[in-house]
Amino acid sequence: MAGHSKWANIQHRKGRQDAARSKLFSKLSKEITVAAKMGDPDPEKNPRLRMAVKEAKGQSMPKDNIERAIKKATGGDGDAYEEIRYEGYGPNGVAVIVEAMTDNRNRTASNVRSTFSKNGGNMGETGSVGFMFERKGEVVYAASVGSAEEVLEAAIMAGAEDVESSEEGHIVWCADTDLNEVATALEEALGESETTRLVWKPVNTTELDLEGMQSLMKLVDALEDDDDVQRVTTNFEASDEVMAQL
Repeated sequence: MAGHSKWANIQHRKGRQDAARSKLFSKLSKEITVAAKMGDPDPEKNPRLRMAVKEAKGQSMPKDNIERAIKKATGGDGDAYEEIRYEGYGPNGVAVIVEAMTDNRNRTASNVRSTFSKNGGNMGETGSVGFMFERKGEVVYAASVGSAEEVLEAAIMAGAEDVESSEEGHIVWCADTDLNEVATALEEALGESETTRLVWKPVNTTELDLEGMQSLMKLVDALEDDDDVQRVTTNFEASDEVMAQL
């Protein structure tokens, strides 16, 4: 789940159970296989594959799983997946973007639409909420990598657009088309990042209280439980107190 709060996009919540982690690895494997099929199977020559492998490593996915996903693409036996984006509204009017990879567009659309309606939301047309987000590159570093000033200087030299620093870490933002170059330059200056990926960054947000967050989480959890769904992004904003209670 991704959302806007004082600290970053919450992509993968901590403490997931083994079954959920297995599902996460399956989604990461799918992204690696698709990236390898679309370009060079060598991550150093394929920016999208490089980012997919980096994210998988950041989620502690075993090396054997990563290599198997790449071989699945090069062996020609990978499924033909289609990338689709769905948009809609969750409880309290929160904007929701659902990114999916599917081998059956009708099945996925039906499942996503049903999940929205069963959990207090509505799936809209393409573009219905997309204007509330910007496509950006996001590079996340731990706080221990350096001070806010040091990270900002490195980000400027790398060609990034903005940096958000807190006690928990640093988020470097850049244009989506510059992500590979910026991430490479940052790695030379600061070392390996925790995550490097393309995200939907909210342009404006919707404030939620505890009840609203609980309703939204129910929808997001249901969407993420779908094997075809790769990532869910929302434009919620919540206070530190609400996030702590959650």
